[in-house]
Amino acid sequence: MAAAKKSKTSHGRKRDRARVAGGQDYEVQYEAKKTGKSASAVKKAVKKVGNARKRVERRLGR
Repeated sequence: MAAAKKSKTSHGRKRDRARVAGGQDYEVQYEAKKTGKSASAVKKAVKKVGNARKRVERRLGR
């Protein structure tokens, strides 16, 4: 019997966008440009408050 076809949902994508991957340069650069802060400031914020995007942006003063 064939496996059921998986439907594509945005559930996982939504979860991914709610996080900032501090080890991924492109994500750090995006957040730095978005908030007007330096990449090192973004990395420090991720280390301090975790990788939740809302908390990182709040920490950076956006």
